[in-house]
Amino acid sequence: MAPIRIDYGNLMAPRVSGGVTAERLNGDLADRFRGAMSAVDERRAAGDFGFFELPYSSEMVAQVTELADGFGQWFQDVVVFGIGGSSLGAKALRDALLGPSWNAQGAEQREHFPRLHVVDNADPFTLEALFKRIDPATTLFNVVSKSGATAETMAQYLVARGRVEAAVGEEKSRGHFLFTTDPARGVLRQIADAEGIPTLSIPENVGGRFSVLSPAGLLPAAVCGVDIEALLRGAATMDERCRTHELAQNPAGVLATLLHEADTEQGRPIHVLMAYADRLRSTTLWFQQLWAESLGKAVTLSGEDRATGPTPISAVGACDQHSLLQLFVEGPQDKVVIFVAVDDPGASVTVPNRHPEIDALAYLGGHTVGELLQKERSATAEALRRTGRPNATIHVPAIEAESVGGLLLLFQAATVIAGALYDVDPLGQPGVELSKELTYGLMGRAGTDMPELADPDPEWIL
Repeated sequence: MAPIRIDYGNLMAPRVSGGVTAERLNGDLADRFRGAMSAVDERRAAGDFGFFELPYSSEMVAQVTELADGFGQWFQDVVVFGIGGSSLGAKALRDALLGPSWNAQGAEQREHFPRLHVVDNADPFTLEALFKRIDPATTLFNVVSKSGATAETMAQYLVARGRVEAAVGEEKSRGHFLFTTDPARGVLRQIADAEGIPTLSIPENVGGRFSVLSPAGLLPAAVCGVDIEALLRGAATMDERCRTHELAQNPAGVLATLLHEADTEQGRPIHVLMAYADRLRSTTLWFQQLWAESLGKAVTLSGEDRATGPTPISAVGACDQHSLLQLFVEGPQDKVVIFVAVDDPGASVTVPNRHPEIDALAYLGGHTVGELLQKERSATAEALRRTGRPNATIHVPAIEAESVGGLLLLFQAATVIAGALYDVDPLGQPGVELSKELTYGLMGRAGTDMPELADPDPEWIL
């Protein structure tokens, strides 16, 4: 398969006004990048960035495959309960490699693989609607939480456990659950050990938003027939490409360096990932969390109090040309747009030659819908360039397991390189811990205090 390519010409001067010069890219930016790569290599060698190890774990593949091919095929539906990185990766893989309409297909179209539901938000209407669509007696529930203490996920688990027990009895209910969690600690590990519930482990050095290529993402995909070995092979190929300290040869390095430069030197802190494929919509949302939570920090690694981090936006073409493009072209000069183009859309639909007498329709006849989508992307990139709005395009040969694995690893590698450039720790999310603690207190969790919340002021209520 052809490699993933990045066309970053529209980030460079003089092609786009205010772009980076070749002298800078090959000079001080290349020097800064080499320093960042040294920092990444050091942390990688120390085992901090465990996601880099996942593409090479044959033991993990064997464990996931065994459960997916055996236990997972007993069921008509598989439900994943997780939130954040514990669900976004599974959604990205499902929608990219199975298609957004997987569950609407008949059993024969799905080759008798189960339907796959990924439920993240603790919305009671959504949860109740799920149980109206599935039969708990023929459903496997994959509960994904590294700590086993994620309030939303554990609430969903407890509800599902009750529904399954009501359907098949307490003794058989444990056979409808699979936990993906910490290898040694946590509530889910405790329950699994006590009740004999099968588990898969997320390595200790792999955080939630970097876990898409761990069992958190692989098990749901494998249950539905995705070739996870090809997925990891593509990731490994991209990893090799992204290990060089030569900026001009490192796709993740170019992406991280130019986006960091746009934010810190050009006043462009908003980074838009706009994929021209419906199947990659969930991938843009996965990237949004990865970029935001990894780089949005209050304190640098040097100990400096400094609010840091770009703001990622998820978009899909061509539909968001009709919702966001006006802002991108004529709004504030604070954005960089990264397009994702798919060379082979996976289907060919030709527009019939109807109404040749109507100029507004005649030009479409004989072209394919995929051709229209590609021309729209090219035109949008050019429109942005002509108005001095920097952009780049990531070309993916096809939405297949190997290329998707490469795309995901590209974004993960770019994230940790950007972390080094920003001088922040891309791991951890201390900014969300206060909200969690307040929630525990409001819900009455043992060991937490009921917090005092600011009372609404009637003066400011309409």
